[in-house]
Amino acid sequence: MKIIRQKKDFNRLFSKINSFSFVPTMGGLHKGHEHLIKKAGRRNKNVLVSIFVNPKQFNSKNDFNTYPRNFKKDVQILKKLKVRYLFYPKFKDIFLFKTKNKIYLHPFSKKLCGKYRPGHFKGVLDVVNRLLEILKPNYMYLGEKDFQQLFLIKKHIVKNNIKTIIIPCKTVRNQSLIPYSSRNMNLNKHDKYLASKVFKILKKEKILIKKRRGKKINLSHIKNKIFDLGVKKIDYIEALNLKSLKKAKKSNENFNIFSAFYINKVRLIDNF
Repeated sequence: MKIIRQKKDFNRLFSKINSFSFVPTMGGLHKGHEHLIKKAGRRNKNVLVSIFVNPKQFNSKNDFNTYPRNFKKDVQILKKLKVRYLFYPKFKDIFLFKTKNKIYLHPFSKKLCGKYRPGHFKGVLDVVNRLLEILKPNYMYLGEKDFQQLFLIKKHIVKNNIKTIIIPCKTVRNQSLIPYSSRNMNLNKHDKYLASKVFKILKKEKILIKKRRGKKINLSHIKNKIFDLGVKKIDYIEALNLKSLKKAKKSNENFNIFSAFYINKVRLIDNF
């Protein structure tokens, strides 16, 4: 596996490569990332993975400092997956150049996580835009667990006529229904047990709602159930219509239940 640190090295190496697939990460690689990488490899043998912990998308220094980092382990995982290229830039390589594209923040950025994490999505789109301007990949693979992030990146790409094609990938979960996330590394055994109970409640409620054909959706009782488990803080539990992105009102709509809550200091998000 070739580790690339600078833009000039990337340009020299990729000048003769016509097509490649890109999987952006912040490291702390897990089975969710592995799923993205394997899917990318099935389309194109030339897979480039990036590892860059973007400080501009964190809302606190503590969250940035405690974000799981284990470069040695990440490299071992990538080599095992036979990834050909790793882009591992420094801060200056990403941010010390003027971009061609303007960041486009769709109004959906103000809902869900955007409501509780001001500036987060601007930081995400800034770094993704910069990576795309440097790398110009043919395909980029993103997980559906971060539905809002995926949607906003797609809109930014369309608005700026960027040629990269986004390939959405289904959320990967463990046997306890917990979606894989780098932040899970900061959870202890009891935390994971509690998180699993929350996700099982959310999945069960979605199934029950869908069975009540045409009836109104009411999620007020779900928060109480989750608080009763011992969860201290919930940012949101909302049902959104997947087409209009407005609040889903009836059970026969095509909707998902979106959630963000804290187990101790670890913020977990999901959608069913």
